[in-house]
Amino acid sequence: MDKYSEQFRPQFHFSPLNNWMNDPNGLVYYKGLYHLFYQYYPNDIVWGSMHWGHAISKDLIYWEHKPIALFPDELGDIFSGSVVVDTMNSSGLGSKTNPPLVAIFTYHSMEGENAGRIDYQTQGIAYSMDNGDTWKKYSDNPVIKNTGYKDFRDPKVFWDGNSKQWILVLVAGNYVKFYKSDDLINWKHSGDFGKETGAHGGVWECPDLFEITVDQTNEKKWVLIISIDTGAPNGGSGTQYFIGDFDGNTFTCEHDDVKWIDLGTDNYAGITFNNTPTEKRICISWMSNWQYGQEVPTKPWRGAMTLPRELSLVQEHNQYFIHSNMVPSFQSIKTNVLKRDTIDLTDIFIVEHPNFNQSEISFVANLSKNIRLQFKNAKGECLILEINPLQGEIIVDRRKSGFVNFEKRFANKIHVCPYKKVAKDANISIVLDWSSVEFFVDNGKYVMTDLLFPSAFYNVLEISSDEKNAIANFNINAIESVWKEKPCST
Repeated sequence: MDKYSEQFRPQFHFSPLNNWMNDPNGLVYYKGLYHLFYQYYPNDIVWGSMHWGHAISKDLIYWEHKPIALFPDELGDIFSGSVVVDTMNSSGLGSKTNPPLVAIFTYHSMEGENAGRIDYQTQGIAYSMDNGDTWKKYSDNPVIKNTGYKDFRDPKVFWDGNSKQWILVLVAGNYVKFYKSDDLINWKHSGDFGKETGAHGGVWECPDLFEITVDQTNEKKWVLIISIDTGAPNGGSGTQYFIGDFDGNTFTCEHDDVKWIDLGTDNYAGITFNNTPTEKRICISWMSNWQYGQEVPTKPWRGAMTLPRELSLVQEHNQYFIHSNMVPSFQSIKTNVLKRDTIDLTDIFIVEHPNFNQSEISFVANLSKNIRLQFKNAKGECLILEINPLQGEIIVDRRKSGFVNFEKRFANKIHVCPYKKVAKDANISIVLDWSSVEFFVDNGKYVMTDLLFPSAFYNVLEISSDEKNAIANFNINAIESVWKEKPCST
């Protein structure tokens, strides 16, 4: 069978050619290319000794696979981390005329863990002088030693233009530690956050911290993203975010409620790109869940990424919310196959399309009444999506969506996202790939991402409403595969 045509293989989401993949790492833009590094085990389709896989893209849509970037060594496996462009050569690892790319990552000593120690995770660095093609480990790793913290990992590093220093944020069990440096090598602990804030149903992982301008204003806020390996509202893994201020030493949160960046079950460990050519924050996440990620029925690979999303911060009645939407280049692989100005939902609206599992459905909904969408196939399988403003919820029901019995928690309940209607009409976008759905409501204020494994493509869509209702600007767009030819030439 040709690669990228296997059953359930995503056609426009990134997935490795073979074997296991999880968290995105080292997202960075440099010299016209987006670099995606990721947790990778090259010997099996289950989690194992972690390496950094590598891929590049000119547009975040078409990806080219590169050789493995970082391999385990005597200090341990290579866990999650980040990459920066050391423009001023503050590290001394390159030169000002040829600045290095510097990777900051967690070393995980399996020997130390198996011996019962708790200090088996430390932070190391590596650098590249050839635009990320090859990497050399720093000779005096680790640069941050472990003084007694279990789960001490996942450094995200960035240059803070306000305090004129490098900032490193990592997790220590169930809270965040901040460090600062002038040279990416010598780090000083500057603050902690989160011991009594946010959701604590599991270990904190994969932090990200960035400043962002509030939409349609000049106001700036800091956003801290934290993934949690278990204890998310719909079960298992999830990603929360905090809004507040960062003073160069530590973060202060300005709200008491827990905010989730995606309330589906399959958006985890997301981080944003460093050094992008615009101020837009672009995020990619692992599209899976630790409850069942090692059991999903795919081969010869396991793991895929969400679509790259632009994050924006929107103010609404003295509160702030992250909105997530597809990057503009996603438009380049869409072709409209059906357009209706209005659809009357007095009766059930039924439309057929040969492959909804490679499509986008978008419309504007009058949300005075509940709306239900059912994607069906000839096997009797069905994916149900609902927007229920009267009950204050958005629903994804994949219990009968296809193969669901490979792990008992995969389809044991309906997934629910609390929903508060603000405007009468809402922009809706639903993106389906062979084995996933990404459901965007209210311009991406509410997002639910879920894996699916239908035994045949969905080819019927039924839309209904509890009472007489209508939707406008209805579109079905076919989405082309991005794997038909070598996508990126360097």
